[in-house]
Amino acid sequence: MSRLSGIVPAALVRPMTALGGILFLVAAMLPWATFLLNDGAYPEKSTLQFFDAPFELTGFRWHLLLFGIAALVVTFVPVPGKARVLRALGWGGLVIALTGAVFIAAKGGGFGAITAAGDIVAFGSFVGIIGGVLLIVGGTATGVTEIPDWSTKLFGLSGTANRLATYAVLVVAFAGVLYLVSLTLTAGGIGGVAFPYAGPIFLAFLGFAGGLLGALHGMGVTRLISRLSEQHRAFSVLVLLVCAFALPFTEAGNAYWMRVAATIGVYAVTAIGLNIVVGLAGLLDLGYVAFLGIGAFVAANLSGAAASGLGWELPFPVAALIAACVAGVFGAIVGSPTLRVRGDYLAIVTLAFGEIFYRSALNDVGGLTNGSNSIPGIPPVELFGTPFNEAIDLFGVALPSGVLYYFLIVLVVGLIMAVFANLKNSRIGRAWIAIREDEDAARAMGIKTGKAKILAFLVGATVAGLAGAIFAHNLGTASAESFRFLESVTLLAAVILGGMGTIPGAVLGASLLFVLPEKLREFDDYRLLVFGLALVFIMRFRPQGLVPDRHRRAELAGETAEGRRIETEEEQAVLEHEREHTGPSTGKEDRA
Repeated sequence: MSRLSGIVPAALVRPMTALGGILFLVAAMLPWATFLLNDGAYPEKSTLQFFDAPFELTGFRWHLLLFGIAALVVTFVPVPGKARVLRALGWGGLVIALTGAVFIAAKGGGFGAITAAGDIVAFGSFVGIIGGVLLIVGGTATGVTEIPDWSTKLFGLSGTANRLATYAVLVVAFAGVLYLVSLTLTAGGIGGVAFPYAGPIFLAFLGFAGGLLGALHGMGVTRLISRLSEQHRAFSVLVLLVCAFALPFTEAGNAYWMRVAATIGVYAVTAIGLNIVVGLAGLLDLGYVAFLGIGAFVAANLSGAAASGLGWELPFPVAALIAACVAGVFGAIVGSPTLRVRGDYLAIVTLAFGEIFYRSALNDVGGLTNGSNSIPGIPPVELFGTPFNEAIDLFGVALPSGVLYYFLIVLVVGLIMAVFANLKNSRIGRAWIAIREDEDAARAMGIKTGKAKILAFLVGATVAGLAGAIFAHNLGTASAESFRFLESVTLLAAVILGGMGTIPGAVLGASLLFVLPEKLREFDDYRLLVFGLALVFIMRFRPQGLVPDRHRRAELAGETAEGRRIETEEEQAVLEHEREHTGPSTGKEDRA
Protein backbone atom coordinates (compact mmCIF):
# COMPACT_ATOMS: atom_id res chain seq x y z
CA MET A 1 0.00 0.00 0.00
CA SER A 2 3.00 2.30 0.24
CA ARG A 3 2.77 2.67 -3.55
CA LEU A 4 -0.31 4.84 -3.02
CA SER A 5 1.74 7.43 -1.16
CA GLY A 6 1.65 10.73 -3.01
CA ILE A 7 -0.91 9.83 -5.68
CA VAL A 8 -3.62 11.92 -3.99
CA PRO A 9 -3.02 15.66 -3.45
CA ALA A 10 -2.68 16.54 0.23
CA ALA A 11 -5.61 18.97 -0.03
CA LEU A 12 -7.95 16.11 -1.02
CA VAL A 13 -6.94 13.64 1.69
CA ARG A 14 -9.19 15.04 4.42
CA PRO A 15 -12.29 15.35 2.17
CA MET A 16 -11.65 11.81 0.92
CA THR A 17 -11.44 10.24 4.39
CA ALA A 18 -14.42 12.32 5.59
CA LEU A 19 -16.44 11.05 2.62
CA GLY A 20 -15.37 7.49 3.45
CA GLY A 21 -16.65 7.89 7.00
CA ILE A 22 -19.94 9.39 5.77
CA LEU A 23 -20.40 6.51 3.32
CA PHE A 24 -19.93 4.04 6.19
CA LEU A 25 -22.75 5.81 8.05
CA VAL A 26 -24.98 5.77 4.99
CA ALA A 27 -24.15 2.11 4.22
CA ALA A 28 -25.07 1.09 7.76
CA MET A 29 -28.55 2.61 7.40
CA LEU A 30 -29.27 1.58 3.80
CA PRO A 31 -30.89 -1.79 3.00
CA TRP A 32 -28.42 -4.58 2.16
CA ALA A 33 -30.76 -7.12 0.57
CA THR A 34 -33.68 -6.55 -1.79
CA PHE A 35 -35.68 -9.59 -0.67
CA LEU A 36 -35.71 -12.56 1.67
CA LEU A 37 -33.05 -15.07 0.66
CA ASN A 38 -33.41 -18.75 -0.10
CA ASP A 39 -32.30 -19.84 3.38
CA GLY A 40 -34.39 -17.22 5.15
CA ALA A 41 -33.89 -13.56 6.02
CA TYR A 42 -30.28 -12.39 6.11
CA PRO A 43 -29.45 -11.25 9.67
CA GLU A 44 -29.61 -7.74 11.12
CA LYS A 45 -32.84 -6.90 9.22
CA SER A 46 -30.89 -6.41 6.02
CA THR A 47 -33.98 -5.56 3.93
CA LEU A 48 -34.81 -2.49 6.05
CA GLN A 49 -33.36 1.02 6.15
CA PHE A 50 -32.70 2.85 9.42
CA PHE A 51 -32.33 6.53 8.56
CA ASP A 52 -35.15 7.32 10.97
CA ALA A 53 -33.90 4.93 13.69
CA PRO A 54 -30.09 4.61 13.53
CA PHE A 55 -29.82 3.33 17.10
CA GLU A 56 -31.87 0.26 16.23
CA LEU A 57 -29.00 -1.06 14.15
CA THR A 58 -27.45 -4.32 15.32
CA GLY A 59 -24.63 -6.65 14.35
CA PHE A 60 -22.43 -5.87 11.40
CA ARG A 61 -24.46 -2.76 10.48
CA TRP A 62 -23.91 -1.34 13.95
CA HIS A 63 -20.18 -2.09 13.64
CA LEU A 64 -20.06 -0.23 10.32
CA LEU A 65 -21.85 2.73 11.91
CA LEU A 66 -19.25 2.82 14.69
CA PHE A 67 -16.43 2.73 12.13
CA GLY A 68 -18.02 5.64 10.27
CA ILE A 69 -18.26 7.77 13.40
CA ALA A 70 -14.68 6.86 14.36
CA ALA A 71 -13.42 7.76 10.85
CA LEU A 72 -15.05 11.20 11.01
CA VAL A 73 -13.65 11.88 14.48
CA VAL A 74 -10.14 10.81 13.44
CA THR A 75 -10.35 12.91 10.27
CA PHE A 76 -11.09 16.19 12.04
CA VAL A 77 -9.48 15.66 15.45
CA PRO A 78 -5.70 15.41 15.95
CA VAL A 79 -5.09 11.74 16.74
CA PRO A 80 -1.68 10.03 17.06
CA GLY A 81 -1.04 7.70 14.13
CA LYS A 82 -3.99 9.14 12.17
CA ALA A 83 -3.03 7.53 8.84
CA ARG A 84 -2.69 4.07 10.36
CA VAL A 85 -6.00 4.40 12.21
CA LEU A 86 -7.89 5.47 9.08
CA ARG A 87 -6.37 2.67 7.07
CA ALA A 88 -7.32 0.08 9.72
CA LEU A 89 -10.90 1.37 9.88
CA GLY A 90 -11.07 1.26 6.09
CA TRP A 91 -9.89 -2.34 5.89
CA GLY A 92 -12.25 -3.42 8.68
CA GLY A 93 -15.26 -1.78 7.03
CA LEU A 94 -14.26 -3.15 3.63
CA VAL A 95 -14.21 -6.71 4.99
CA ILE A 96 -17.65 -6.22 6.55
CA ALA A 97 -19.12 -4.82 3.33
CA LEU A 98 -17.48 -7.40 1.04
CA THR A 99 -18.62 -10.28 3.25
CA GLY A 100 -22.20 -9.06 3.16
CA ALA A 101 -22.16 -8.44 -0.59
CA VAL A 102 -20.66 -11.83 -1.49
CA PHE A 103 -22.88 -13.95 0.73
CA ILE A 104 -26.13 -12.10 0.10
CA ALA A 105 -25.53 -12.39 -3.64
CA ALA A 106 -24.60 -16.08 -3.32
CA LYS A 107 -27.57 -16.99 -1.14
CA GLY A 108 -29.96 -14.68 -2.99
CA GLY A 109 -29.18 -16.02 -6.42
CA GLY A 110 -27.39 -13.15 -8.07
CA PHE A 111 -26.51 -9.50 -8.43
CA GLY A 112 -30.09 -8.33 -8.01
CA ALA A 113 -30.08 -9.33 -4.34
CA ILE A 114 -27.59 -6.55 -3.51
CA THR A 115 -28.61 -3.90 -6.06
CA ALA A 116 -32.21 -3.60 -7.27
CA ALA A 117 -35.14 -5.96 -7.75
CA GLY A 118 -38.23 -4.30 -9.16
CA ASP A 119 -39.00 -1.17 -7.17
CA ILE A 120 -36.77 -2.21 -4.24
CA VAL A 121 -33.13 -1.11 -4.06
CA ALA A 122 -30.40 -2.21 -1.65
CA PHE A 123 -26.98 -0.64 -2.16
CA GLY A 124 -25.72 -0.83 1.42
CA SER A 125 -22.86 -3.23 0.69
CA PHE A 126 -21.68 -1.27 -2.38
CA VAL A 127 -21.67 2.03 -0.50
CA GLY A 128 -19.71 0.35 2.30
CA ILE A 129 -17.13 -1.00 -0.17
CA ILE A 130 -16.62 2.45 -1.69
CA GLY A 131 -16.27 3.99 1.77
CA GLY A 132 -13.66 1.42 2.75
CA VAL A 133 -11.61 2.03 -0.39
CA LEU A 134 -11.69 5.80 0.17
CA LEU A 135 -10.46 5.42 3.74
CA ILE A 136 -7.68 3.03 2.74
CA VAL A 137 -6.46 5.26 -0.10
CA GLY A 138 -6.84 8.45 1.93
CA GLY A 139 -5.11 6.95 4.96
CA THR A 140 -2.17 5.78 2.87
CA ALA A 141 -1.84 8.62 0.36
CA THR A 142 0.16 10.93 2.66
CA GLY A 143 2.49 8.16 3.81
CA VAL A 144 2.24 5.96 6.89
CA THR A 145 4.28 7.26 9.81
CA GLU A 146 5.84 5.31 12.66
CA ILE A 147 3.56 4.01 15.40
CA PRO A 148 3.37 6.57 18.25
CA ASP A 149 5.44 5.79 21.32
CA TRP A 150 3.55 6.62 24.51
CA SER A 151 5.29 7.21 27.82
CA THR A 152 4.66 4.64 30.54
CA LYS A 153 4.27 7.52 32.98
CA LEU A 154 0.55 7.86 32.49
CA PHE A 155 -0.94 11.35 32.63
CA GLY A 156 2.41 12.68 33.80
CA LEU A 157 2.08 10.84 37.12
CA SER A 158 4.90 9.23 39.05
CA GLY A 159 5.42 6.96 42.02
CA THR A 160 2.38 5.33 43.63
CA ALA A 161 -0.09 7.41 41.62
CA ASN A 162 1.40 6.20 38.34
CA ARG A 163 1.40 2.60 39.58
CA LEU A 164 -2.28 2.79 40.51
CA ALA A 165 -3.12 4.40 37.16
CA THR A 166 -1.18 1.65 35.39
CA TYR A 167 -3.08 -1.04 37.28
CA ALA A 168 -6.38 0.60 36.32
CA VAL A 169 -5.38 0.76 32.64
CA LEU A 170 -4.30 -2.90 32.64
CA VAL A 171 -7.55 -4.01 34.29
CA VAL A 172 -9.61 -2.12 31.71
CA ALA A 173 -7.48 -3.45 28.83
CA PHE A 174 -7.68 -7.09 29.91
CA ALA A 175 -11.40 -6.77 30.64
CA GLY A 176 -11.77 -5.51 27.07
CA VAL A 177 -9.85 -8.53 25.83
CA LEU A 178 -12.19 -10.82 27.79
CA TYR A 179 -15.22 -9.10 26.26
CA LEU A 180 -13.74 -9.38 22.77
CA VAL A 181 -13.02 -13.10 23.28
CA SER A 182 -16.60 -13.64 24.43
CA LEU A 183 -17.95 -11.81 21.37
CA THR A 184 -15.66 -13.78 19.07
CA LEU A 185 -16.85 -17.12 20.41
CA THR A 186 -20.53 -16.20 20.22
CA ALA A 187 -20.47 -14.22 16.94
CA GLY A 188 -22.78 -15.97 14.50
CA GLY A 189 -23.92 -18.49 17.10
CA ILE A 190 -23.25 -22.20 16.74
CA GLY A 191 -24.70 -22.41 13.25
CA GLY A 192 -26.42 -25.37 11.69
CA VAL A 193 -29.90 -25.58 10.20
CA ALA A 194 -31.33 -23.16 12.76
CA PHE A 195 -28.99 -20.37 11.62
CA PRO A 196 -27.41 -20.93 8.18
CA TYR A 197 -25.64 -17.56 8.12
CA ALA A 198 -23.32 -18.16 11.07
CA GLY A 199 -20.22 -18.28 8.84
CA PRO A 200 -20.58 -14.90 7.07
CA ILE A 201 -21.69 -13.18 10.27
CA PHE A 202 -18.57 -14.48 11.99
CA LEU A 203 -16.35 -13.28 9.12
CA ALA A 204 -17.97 -9.85 9.28
CA PHE A 205 -17.27 -9.75 13.00
CA LEU A 206 -13.63 -10.66 12.32
CA GLY A 207 -13.50 -7.62 10.02
CA PHE A 208 -14.80 -5.45 12.86
CA ALA A 209 -12.40 -6.94 15.42
CA GLY A 210 -9.45 -6.65 13.03
CA GLY A 211 -10.26 -3.03 12.21
CA LEU A 212 -10.66 -2.16 15.89
CA LEU A 213 -7.39 -3.81 16.93
CA GLY A 214 -5.62 -2.30 13.92
CA ALA A 215 -6.79 1.17 14.88
CA LEU A 216 -5.65 0.71 18.48
CA HIS A 217 -2.31 -0.60 17.23
CA GLY A 218 -1.95 2.37 14.90
CA MET A 219 -2.50 4.75 17.80
CA GLY A 220 0.17 2.98 19.83
CA VAL A 221 -2.31 1.75 22.46
CA THR A 222 -1.48 -1.95 22.09
CA ARG A 223 2.25 -1.20 22.30
CA LEU A 224 1.66 0.81 25.47
CA ILE A 225 -0.38 -2.00 27.03
CA SER A 226 2.36 -4.49 26.12
CA ARG A 227 5.05 -2.35 27.76
CA LEU A 228 2.94 -1.76 30.87
CA SER A 229 2.18 -5.46 31.24
CA GLU A 230 5.88 -6.27 30.82
CA GLN A 231 6.81 -3.79 33.54
CA HIS A 232 4.12 -5.18 35.87
CA ARG A 233 4.28 -8.82 34.85
CA ALA A 234 3.04 -10.38 38.10
CA PHE A 235 -0.02 -8.11 38.24
CA SER A 236 -0.75 -8.70 34.55
CA VAL A 237 -0.63 -12.49 34.96
CA LEU A 238 -2.97 -12.26 37.95
CA VAL A 239 -5.47 -10.12 36.05
CA LEU A 240 -5.30 -12.41 33.01
CA LEU A 241 -6.05 -15.44 35.19
CA VAL A 242 -9.02 -13.65 36.75
CA CYS A 243 -10.28 -12.73 33.26
CA ALA A 244 -9.85 -16.33 32.09
CA PHE A 245 -11.84 -17.62 35.07
CA ALA A 246 -14.52 -15.00 34.33
CA LEU A 247 -15.21 -16.31 30.79
CA PRO A 248 -17.98 -18.74 31.94
CA PHE A 249 -19.84 -15.74 33.39
CA THR A 250 -20.07 -14.07 29.96
CA GLU A 251 -22.27 -14.87 26.95
CA ALA A 252 -19.84 -17.68 26.06
CA GLY A 253 -20.70 -19.48 29.30
CA ASN A 254 -22.63 -22.42 27.85
CA ALA A 255 -21.84 -26.12 27.71
CA TYR A 256 -20.79 -26.06 24.05
CA TRP A 257 -18.25 -23.26 24.34
CA MET A 258 -16.93 -24.55 27.66
CA ARG A 259 -16.17 -27.86 25.95
CA VAL A 260 -14.52 -26.05 23.04
CA ALA A 261 -12.57 -23.73 25.37
CA ALA A 262 -11.30 -26.68 27.42
CA THR A 263 -10.15 -28.43 24.23
CA ILE A 264 -8.45 -25.23 23.06
CA GLY A 265 -6.69 -25.10 26.43
CA VAL A 266 -5.41 -28.65 25.98
CA TYR A 267 -3.97 -27.79 22.59
CA ALA A 268 -2.55 -24.53 23.98
CA VAL A 269 -0.63 -26.54 26.62
CA THR A 270 0.55 -28.92 23.91
CA ALA A 271 1.62 -26.00 21.71
CA ILE A 272 3.65 -24.55 24.59
CA GLY A 273 5.42 -27.90 24.91
CA LEU A 274 6.11 -27.97 21.17
CA ASN A 275 7.37 -24.40 21.43
CA ILE A 276 10.13 -25.68 23.70
CA VAL A 277 11.27 -28.14 21.03
CA VAL A 278 10.75 -25.99 17.93
CA GLY A 279 10.67 -22.41 19.19
CA LEU A 280 13.54 -22.54 21.69
CA ALA A 281 15.74 -25.44 20.60
CA GLY A 282 14.96 -25.16 16.88
CA LEU A 283 14.30 -28.91 16.46
CA LEU A 284 11.65 -29.58 13.82
CA ASP A 285 9.27 -32.19 15.26
CA LEU A 286 6.58 -33.48 12.86
CA GLY A 287 5.30 -36.25 15.13
CA TYR A 288 4.72 -34.29 18.31
CA VAL A 289 1.04 -35.19 18.58
CA ALA A 290 2.14 -38.77 19.37
CA PHE A 291 3.17 -37.63 22.86
CA LEU A 292 -0.31 -36.18 23.36
CA GLY A 293 -1.69 -39.57 22.34
CA ILE A 294 0.65 -41.46 24.67
CA GLY A 295 -0.54 -39.35 27.60
CA ALA A 296 -4.17 -39.90 26.61
CA PHE A 297 -3.89 -43.69 26.30
CA VAL A 298 -1.86 -44.07 29.50
CA ALA A 299 -4.45 -42.05 31.42
CA ALA A 300 -7.27 -44.05 29.80
CA ASN A 301 -5.69 -47.35 30.87
CA LEU A 302 -5.31 -46.08 34.43
CA SER A 303 -8.84 -44.66 34.66
CA GLY A 304 -10.71 -47.88 35.27
CA ALA A 305 -12.55 -47.72 31.91
CA ALA A 306 -14.15 -51.05 30.99
CA ALA A 307 -12.46 -51.16 27.58
CA SER A 308 -8.96 -50.39 28.90
CA GLY A 309 -6.25 -52.98 28.52
CA LEU A 310 -4.90 -52.76 32.08
CA GLY A 311 -8.11 -52.18 33.95
CA TRP A 312 -6.35 -50.27 36.71
CA GLU A 313 -8.09 -47.38 38.42
CA LEU A 314 -5.92 -44.67 39.93
CA PRO A 315 -6.78 -41.16 41.12
CA PHE A 316 -6.58 -38.66 38.30
CA PRO A 317 -3.58 -36.69 39.66
CA VAL A 318 -1.57 -39.90 39.92
CA ALA A 319 -2.66 -41.11 36.47
CA ALA A 320 -1.86 -37.72 34.92
CA LEU A 321 1.60 -37.69 36.52
CA ILE A 322 2.34 -41.19 35.26
CA ALA A 323 1.07 -40.27 31.79
CA ALA A 324 3.37 -37.25 31.72
CA CYS A 325 6.38 -39.30 32.85
CA VAL A 326 5.75 -42.06 30.29
CA ALA A 327 5.41 -39.51 27.49
CA GLY A 328 8.63 -37.86 28.70
CA VAL A 329 10.50 -41.17 28.51
CA PHE A 330 9.33 -41.67 24.92
CA GLY A 331 10.37 -38.07 24.21
CA ALA A 332 13.90 -38.82 25.39
CA ILE A 333 13.96 -41.96 23.23
CA VAL A 334 12.83 -40.02 20.15
CA GLY A 335 15.30 -37.26 20.98
CA SER A 336 18.24 -39.67 20.99
CA PRO A 337 18.65 -39.66 17.19
CA THR A 338 19.17 -35.89 17.38
CA LEU A 339 22.73 -36.64 18.49
CA ARG A 340 23.52 -37.61 14.90
CA VAL A 341 20.85 -36.04 12.67
CA ARG A 342 19.51 -32.53 12.28
CA GLY A 343 17.34 -30.42 10.02
CA ASP A 344 15.32 -32.30 7.40
CA TYR A 345 16.61 -35.67 8.56
CA LEU A 346 15.41 -35.03 12.10
CA ALA A 347 12.00 -34.04 10.71
CA ILE A 348 11.84 -37.40 8.89
CA VAL A 349 12.71 -39.28 12.10
CA THR A 350 9.99 -37.53 14.11
CA LEU A 351 7.50 -37.94 11.28
CA ALA A 352 8.20 -41.67 11.27
CA PHE A 353 7.70 -41.86 15.03
CA GLY A 354 4.35 -40.10 14.80
CA GLU A 355 3.18 -42.44 12.04
CA ILE A 356 4.41 -45.51 13.93
CA PHE A 357 2.43 -44.45 16.98
CA TYR A 358 -0.73 -43.79 14.96
CA ARG A 359 -0.56 -47.14 13.15
CA SER A 360 0.25 -49.02 16.36
CA ALA A 361 -2.66 -47.41 18.19
CA LEU A 362 -5.02 -48.04 15.28
CA ASN A 363 -4.07 -51.75 15.17
CA ASP A 364 -4.02 -52.18 18.96
CA VAL A 365 -0.40 -53.24 19.08
CA GLY A 366 0.27 -54.22 22.69
CA GLY A 367 -3.43 -54.44 23.54
CA LEU A 368 -3.53 -51.02 25.22
CA THR A 369 -5.46 -48.87 22.72
CA ASN A 370 -8.44 -51.07 21.76
CA GLY A 371 -7.67 -50.37 18.09
CA SER A 372 -10.26 -48.64 15.94
CA ASN A 373 -12.87 -49.09 18.68
CA SER A 374 -10.92 -46.68 20.90
CA ILE A 375 -11.30 -46.65 24.69
CA PRO A 376 -14.73 -45.22 25.53
CA GLY A 377 -16.32 -44.70 28.89
CA ILE A 378 -13.41 -42.93 30.58
CA PRO A 379 -14.87 -41.66 33.87
CA PRO A 380 -14.80 -37.90 34.49
CA VAL A 381 -12.44 -36.28 36.93
CA GLU A 382 -14.03 -35.71 40.33
CA LEU A 383 -13.38 -33.12 43.03
CA PHE A 384 -14.98 -33.68 46.44
CA GLY A 385 -17.52 -35.99 44.83
CA THR A 386 -18.47 -33.51 42.06
CA PRO A 387 -17.86 -34.83 38.52
CA PHE A 388 -16.21 -32.29 36.24
CA ASN A 389 -18.72 -32.94 33.45
CA GLU A 390 -21.73 -31.76 35.47
CA ALA A 391 -23.20 -28.27 35.84
CA ILE A 392 -22.48 -26.46 39.09
CA ASP A 393 -23.63 -23.42 41.05
CA LEU A 394 -20.90 -20.94 41.93
CA PHE A 395 -21.62 -17.79 43.96
CA GLY A 396 -25.29 -18.23 43.18
CA VAL A 397 -24.66 -18.42 39.43
CA ALA A 398 -25.54 -21.57 37.49
CA LEU A 399 -22.57 -22.61 35.38
CA PRO A 400 -22.81 -25.14 32.52
CA SER A 401 -21.42 -28.63 32.38
CA GLY A 402 -17.75 -28.87 31.55
CA VAL A 403 -16.89 -25.62 33.31
CA LEU A 404 -14.75 -27.47 35.88
CA TYR A 405 -12.63 -28.92 33.06
CA TYR A 406 -12.23 -25.39 31.77
CA PHE A 407 -11.11 -24.15 35.20
CA LEU A 408 -8.67 -27.05 35.43
CA ILE A 409 -7.09 -26.36 32.05
CA VAL A 410 -6.79 -22.64 32.87
CA LEU A 411 -4.76 -23.56 35.96
CA VAL A 412 -2.60 -25.96 33.97
CA VAL A 413 -2.01 -23.37 31.23
CA GLY A 414 -0.96 -20.84 33.88
CA LEU A 415 1.39 -23.38 35.47
CA ILE A 416 2.97 -24.39 32.15
CA MET A 417 3.38 -20.75 31.13
CA ALA A 418 5.25 -20.05 34.38
CA VAL A 419 7.49 -23.09 33.81
CA PHE A 420 8.16 -22.06 30.22
CA ALA A 421 9.03 -18.49 31.21
CA ASN A 422 11.53 -19.70 33.80
CA LEU A 423 13.01 -22.26 31.40
CA LYS A 424 13.46 -19.68 28.66
CA ASN A 425 15.34 -17.30 30.95
CA SER A 426 17.39 -20.03 32.61
CA ARG A 427 20.80 -21.37 31.65
CA ILE A 428 19.30 -24.33 29.78
CA GLY A 429 16.88 -22.01 27.97
CA ARG A 430 19.73 -19.85 26.73
CA ALA A 431 21.54 -23.02 25.66
CA TRP A 432 18.50 -24.08 23.60
CA ILE A 433 18.36 -20.68 21.93
CA ALA A 434 22.08 -20.90 21.13
CA ILE A 435 21.54 -24.33 19.55
CA ARG A 436 18.66 -22.95 17.50
CA GLU A 437 20.76 -20.10 16.16
CA ASP A 438 23.93 -22.12 15.41
CA GLU A 439 24.52 -25.58 16.84
CA ASP A 440 28.20 -25.74 15.84
CA ALA A 441 28.91 -22.38 17.44
CA ALA A 442 27.04 -23.46 20.58
CA ARG A 443 29.15 -26.61 20.81
CA ALA A 444 32.31 -24.57 20.32
CA MET A 445 31.26 -22.37 23.26
CA GLY A 446 31.11 -25.41 25.54
CA ILE A 447 27.38 -26.24 25.43
CA LYS A 448 26.66 -29.97 25.57
CA THR A 449 24.30 -29.88 22.62
CA GLY A 450 23.37 -33.57 22.71
CA LYS A 451 22.11 -33.53 26.30
CA ALA A 452 20.40 -30.18 25.74
CA LYS A 453 18.47 -31.45 22.71
CA ILE A 454 17.39 -34.65 24.46
CA LEU A 455 16.26 -32.57 27.43
CA ALA A 456 14.20 -30.35 25.10
CA PHE A 457 12.40 -33.42 23.71
CA LEU A 458 11.89 -34.81 27.23
CA VAL A 459 10.40 -31.61 28.64
CA GLY A 460 8.21 -30.99 25.59
CA ALA A 461 6.91 -34.56 25.59
CA THR A 462 6.18 -34.43 29.33
CA VAL A 463 4.03 -31.34 28.86
CA ALA A 464 2.17 -33.01 25.99
CA GLY A 465 1.61 -36.16 28.07
CA LEU A 466 -0.01 -34.12 30.85
CA ALA A 467 -2.24 -32.39 28.30
CA GLY A 468 -3.16 -35.79 26.84
CA ALA A 469 -4.37 -37.06 30.22
CA ILE A 470 -6.71 -34.08 30.60
CA PHE A 471 -7.78 -34.46 26.95
CA ALA A 472 -8.86 -38.10 27.45
CA HIS A 473 -10.88 -37.42 30.60
CA ASN A 474 -12.51 -34.34 29.09
CA LEU A 475 -13.70 -36.17 25.97
CA GLY A 476 -14.45 -39.40 27.81
CA THR A 477 -12.72 -41.45 25.12
CA ALA A 478 -9.23 -42.04 23.72
CA SER A 479 -9.14 -42.70 19.99
CA ALA A 480 -6.20 -43.05 17.61
CA GLU A 481 -8.04 -40.84 15.11
CA SER A 482 -7.43 -37.85 17.38
CA PHE A 483 -3.66 -38.13 16.95
CA ARG A 484 -3.07 -38.18 13.20
CA PHE A 485 -0.27 -36.43 11.35
CA LEU A 486 -2.57 -33.53 10.49
CA GLU A 487 -2.79 -32.67 14.19
CA SER A 488 1.00 -32.40 14.40
CA VAL A 489 1.01 -30.06 11.42
CA THR A 490 -1.71 -27.93 13.03
CA LEU A 491 0.23 -27.70 16.28
CA LEU A 492 3.38 -26.73 14.39
CA ALA A 493 1.40 -24.09 12.49
CA ALA A 494 0.06 -22.76 15.81
CA VAL A 495 3.60 -22.28 17.12
CA ILE A 496 4.80 -20.56 13.95
CA LEU A 497 1.65 -18.46 13.57
CA GLY A 498 1.65 -17.30 17.17
CA GLY A 499 5.39 -16.62 17.30
CA MET A 500 8.17 -19.09 17.87
CA GLY A 501 9.74 -18.91 21.31
CA THR A 502 6.97 -16.89 22.99
CA ILE A 503 4.40 -18.01 25.55
CA PRO A 504 1.45 -15.81 24.50
CA GLY A 505 2.20 -16.66 20.86
CA ALA A 506 1.71 -20.39 21.39
CA VAL A 507 -1.54 -19.84 23.28
CA LEU A 508 -2.87 -17.36 20.72
CA GLY A 509 -1.83 -19.53 17.77
CA ALA A 510 -3.49 -22.63 19.22
CA SER A 511 -6.64 -20.67 20.02
CA LEU A 512 -6.92 -19.28 16.48
CA LEU A 513 -6.18 -22.57 14.73
CA PHE A 514 -8.82 -24.43 16.70
CA VAL A 515 -11.48 -21.71 16.94
CA LEU A 516 -11.46 -20.70 13.26
CA PRO A 517 -12.26 -24.18 11.84
CA GLU A 518 -15.01 -24.53 14.44
CA LYS A 519 -16.56 -21.20 13.45
CA LEU A 520 -16.13 -21.83 9.70
CA ARG A 521 -18.12 -25.07 9.62
CA GLU A 522 -20.87 -23.30 7.67
CA PHE A 523 -18.60 -23.20 4.63
CA ASP A 524 -18.50 -27.01 4.44
CA ASP A 525 -15.96 -27.95 1.77
CA TYR A 526 -14.63 -24.41 1.48
CA ARG A 527 -13.74 -23.85 5.12
CA LEU A 528 -10.30 -25.44 4.85
CA LEU A 529 -9.63 -23.36 1.74
CA VAL A 530 -10.62 -20.15 3.55
CA PHE A 531 -8.66 -21.25 6.59
CA GLY A 532 -5.55 -21.98 4.50
CA LEU A 533 -5.77 -18.66 2.64
CA ALA A 534 -6.01 -16.82 5.95
CA LEU A 535 -2.83 -18.53 7.16
CA VAL A 536 -1.03 -17.67 3.91
CA PHE A 537 -1.95 -13.99 4.20
CA ILE A 538 -0.92 -13.83 7.85
CA MET A 539 2.43 -15.45 7.13
CA ARG A 540 2.95 -13.17 4.13
CA PHE A 541 2.35 -9.92 5.97
CA ARG A 542 3.57 -10.97 9.43
CA PRO A 543 6.15 -13.77 9.03
CA GLN A 544 7.53 -13.22 12.53
CA GLY A 545 4.23 -14.39 14.03
CA LEU A 546 1.46 -12.58 15.84
CA VAL A 547 3.40 -12.28 19.11
CA PRO A 548 7.08 -12.63 18.15
CA ASP A 549 10.05 -12.60 20.49
CA ARG A 550 12.77 -10.03 19.97
CA HIS A 551 15.02 -12.37 17.97
CA ARG A 552 12.33 -13.28 15.45
CA ARG A 553 11.11 -9.69 15.29
CA ALA A 554 14.60 -8.43 14.44
CA GLU A 555 15.33 -11.25 11.98
CA LEU A 556 12.08 -11.34 10.00
CA ALA A 557 10.53 -7.90 10.50
CA GLY A 558 13.56 -5.68 11.00
CA GLU A 559 12.10 -4.29 14.23
CA THR A 560 13.40 -3.75 17.74
CA ALA A 561 11.80 -5.30 20.81
CA GLU A 562 9.65 -2.15 21.12
CA GLY A 563 8.39 -2.49 17.54
CA ARG A 564 10.45 0.31 15.99
CA ARG A 565 12.24 -0.07 12.67
CA ILE A 566 15.89 -1.01 13.13
CA GLU A 567 16.89 1.28 10.25
CA THR A 568 15.19 4.23 11.94
CA GLU A 569 16.89 3.47 15.25
CA GLU A 570 20.27 3.25 13.54
CA GLU A 571 19.73 6.56 11.73
CA GLN A 572 18.76 8.26 15.00
CA ALA A 573 21.80 6.79 16.73
CA VAL A 574 24.08 8.10 13.96
CA LEU A 575 22.52 11.58 14.15
CA GLU A 576 22.91 11.68 17.92
CA HIS A 577 26.52 10.54 17.62
CA GLU A 578 27.24 13.25 15.05
CA ARG A 579 25.66 15.91 17.24
CA GLU A 580 27.68 14.77 20.24
CA HIS A 581 30.86 14.68 18.11
CA THR A 582 30.42 18.03 16.37
CA GLY A 583 29.04 19.93 19.35
CA PRO A 584 32.29 20.34 21.37
CA SER A 585 34.44 21.01 18.28
CA THR A 586 32.09 23.78 17.18
CA GLY A 587 32.38 25.36 20.60
CA LYS A 588 36.20 25.35 20.41
CA GLU A 589 36.12 27.00 16.99
CA ASP A 590 33.80 29.69 18.29
CA ARG A 591 36.10 30.44 21.22
CA ALA A 592 39.07 30.63 18.85
